[in-house]
Amino acid sequence: MSEALRDEIPPGTLHLLILKILARGPNHGYGIAQFVESSSREVLHLEEGSLYPALQRMLLKGWVKAEWRQTENNRRARVYSLTASGRKQLEAELSKHKRVSQAIVRILEASF
Repeated sequence: MSEALRDEIPPGTLHLLILKILARGPNHGYGIAQFVESSSREVLHLEEGSLYPALQRMLLKGWVKAEWRQTENNRRARVYSLTASGRKQLEAELSKHKRVSQAIVRILEASF
C-alpha cells in the first residue's frame, strides 16, 4: 500500500496497541511495527520516531521490561515483554477505548 493511503494511529491508542501486541508474547520493536502493519492490512504504519519513545515511556512506567537477545536472524535486539503492571494497564486501556469508541459510534449514528 502506498504511503498516501496509510492512516495515522489515532491519538491515545499507541500504548494500547503496543500493550496488546506484547500480551501475545515478547517482541522487539521491528516485530511490533511489522505486526501493526500486517494486522491492519497495511492501513496503519508505526514510525520508529513514535514507537521507541513510547516503549521507553512504558519502560519507565513499569508496564514493560526489556532485555537484549539474539533474533532469528542472529542479530542482537532489545526484546520487550509485558509486566504484571502492564497487564493491568492493558485492561484499563481496553476498557477506556471501548467506552470512548462506543460513545463515538453513538454520536455518528445519531439522527439529526
